[in-house]
Amino acid sequence: MDGQQTLALAAGFEKHQKRTRRVEFLSQMEAVVPWRELCAEIEPFYPKAGGGRPPVGLERMLRMYFLQQWFNLSDPAVEEALYDSNAMRHFVGIDLGREPVPDETTVCKFRHLLERHGLGAKIFARVNGYLESRGVHLGTGTIVDATLIQAPSSTKNKSEKRDPEMHSTRKGDQWHFGMKAHIGVDAETKLVHTVVATPANTNDGKMLPLLLRGNEQAVWGDQAYKGQGKVLAQHAPAAQDLTCQQWRSKLRELPEVRQANRLKSKVRARVEHVFKVLKLDLGFRKVRYRGIAKNLHRLQVSFALINLITAKNRMVLAGQ
Repeated sequence: MDGQQTLALAAGFEKHQKRTRRVEFLSQMEAVVPWRELCAEIEPFYPKAGGGRPPVGLERMLRMYFLQQWFNLSDPAVEEALYDSNAMRHFVGIDLGREPVPDETTVCKFRHLLERHGLGAKIFARVNGYLESRGVHLGTGTIVDATLIQAPSSTKNKSEKRDPEMHSTRKGDQWHFGMKAHIGVDAETKLVHTVVATPANTNDGKMLPLLLRGNEQAVWGDQAYKGQGKVLAQHAPAAQDLTCQQWRSKLRELPEVRQANRLKSKVRARVEHVFKVLKLDLGFRKVRYRGIAKNLHRLQVSFALINLITAKNRMVLAGQ
């Protein structure tokens, strides 16, 4: 990017300044995101300059796209945020003294390009490979879990129908309409290594084979994954089954099983830290798009960025 600045971007005119949490966060992401590697993944599909208007720089669009994920911004909202926030403009490299912010249509077209070519999965894999090359290695234990993500149940839209790919499920005494995000998480580093999306009524236990890498020495999960010894023997033959088991029924209680579950949950609970970042920090509590595929794409990119957030302290400590 061009290092020269006009007075619209240059710092030093404000008498009072403070390094905010947003500035600190973006500074950390600037250092840990493998921009060159990710741009190389997207570049073969990105429009080339031709006879018409030249396309916006690839890295600039990728930075805008990541801002959307980190701060839960729609296409119009990220355009407005860049006009409002000097910290965001500095991160993207936009100087309002020379150029406008790319409009929401440009942002939407970039997102559709990523979705159309399945680049969310490639970004997720490239980030995990990058972290591996920087010494953040996955262990031999996997925690499996799923979380519900709500979808609009209203029919007050153009089609006058709910999203046909979403479904309802009951959790406790409440019904929820939407989808599920199923993940496999490394028990040691809390890095997500597998992401699957299904309608909300999909049984968690049936997704277990898709969440294993195969080289596990141990697998943790809640009671939704109990009784899967044959699945583990087939897909992770060396793994010890540390999923929580049923300890109470109408006929009896097994306090020793309950105590064993509590010990297992000390490790299993680490997956909740990942879901906390997804839902509270990144704001992915509701789907933004219709259909499983588009929301799976967003999940893949979100978990790639979550892995970078999770690994940044390890990388800083290692001096990288």
